Amino acid sequence: MSGYSVEQRGAANSLDYRLFLKNDNGQYISPFHDIPIYADAGKNLFNMVVEVPRWTNAKMEIATKDPLNPIKQDVKKGKLRYVANVFPYKGYIWNYGAVPQTWEDPGHKDENTGCCGDNDPIDVCEIGSKVCSRGEVISVKVLGTLALIDEGETDWKIIAINVEDPEAAKYNNIDDVRRMKPGYLEATIDWFRRYKVPDGKPENQFAFNEEFKDKDFAIKVIQSTHEYWKALVTKKTDGGEINCTNTTVSDSPFCCTQECAKATAEVVPPPCGVANPIPPEVDKWFYYQRN
Repeated sequence: MSGYSVEQRGAANSLDYRLFLKNDNGQYISPFHDIPIYADAGKNLFNMVVEVPRWTNAKMEIATKDPLNPIKQDVKKGKLRYVANVFPYKGYIWNYGAVPQTWEDPGHKDENTGCCGDNDPIDVCEIGSKVCSRGEVISVKVLGTLALIDEGETDWKIIAINVEDPEAAKYNNIDDVRRMKPGYLEATIDWFRRYKVPDGKPENQFAFNEEFKDKDFAIKVIQSTHEYWKALVTKKTDGGEINCTNTTVSDSPFCCTQECAKATAEVVPPPCGVANPIPPEVDKWFYYQRN
């Protein structure tokens, strides 16, 4: 896990649950700001923070508005959010997470999509065979990207593979995914198109006529979101409610001491007793015919 560890606080499957990350010295860090974007810049390998392990439904995410940005479950109308299973899919069909030190700036209109950013770190769908753990930090090889237009915002989905996957060497671009995992890219579009329909939302749309862009395009998109993040964390851009508290970015006015970070994390009590049960409707399957 690249020397990082996790600390769970609050009861699992509750509104209080938080997953804090620590570095190899056991010090609290922000998974948004303190983990480097690159695992190996020379080889164009990126770090990925796993938020949602494959086949699970809980919509976990880096809490961009909380100090230290722990991973927590998204909440809608006061309830924990789980993604629906739209037949034939069960939960997320990849390990899902984010590239640290990136930010899709809501004030920047993307020249390719004509839509502004979604105010989050850039999303990654990791397609390797291992089911990762929540909060795990893995090194990934970028293969391409899909441009989802989610409620009028540009929401890039980077397609990548864990460098430790036994077959990682065989994957070098998006066409390798099409060849080696037939149907997977089509399923990815289908999943993103339909996953909000059971919640009463319309189907999502895509830029580029639903085409995946290649590795070079995807890397440029990640690098541009890294520049927006730099402006955010050095206060050259107003991030609004985004919390930029960090422990390692030396030129950031938001850099705090480890004592301050520890006090921030310890506001949430450690878990005690059993986890809350997951609602039975999370396992329901939804069927619908596309128009």
